Amino acid sequence: MFLPITALLACGLSALLLILSQRVIQQRRRVGASLGDGGDQWRSRAIRAHANLTEYAPLFVILLGLAEAMGGNTLVLSLTAFAFGLGRLMHGYALAFSAGSPMGRSGGMLLTLGTFVIIIACVSFLVVAGR
Repeated sequence: MFLPITALLACGLSALLLILSQRVIQQRRRVGASLGDGGDQWRSRAIRAHANLTEYAPLFVILLGLAEAMGGNTLVLSLTAFAFGLGRLMHGYALAFSAGSPMGRSGGMLLTLGTFVIIIACVSFLVVAGR
């Protein structure tokens, strides 16, 4: 089965995860700590940005793959995947790399949660429609 939308999103999110992982490593090396945040705000932010991506991305990719495999509308799925990826990028950058970007964090989370609503609706519709 060929799932190009899901595959491209998974690759993009994996690249973002590597960047956020490197940021955690960089912040831990900065103060010589190998575990935890040690009360350091920048380490804590880097860790949370990484963790937040790992909390949201897997389920979204699974739902996207299901919708794509069931023959969901390619344009809707592509736009939804793009918006989710953009939301995760905005949130990750704002949290791990920026001193204060509430617009990036809140905008990123709005895109993330909004696209979850869309993908859940898509999968639910496809299941009910018997596709």
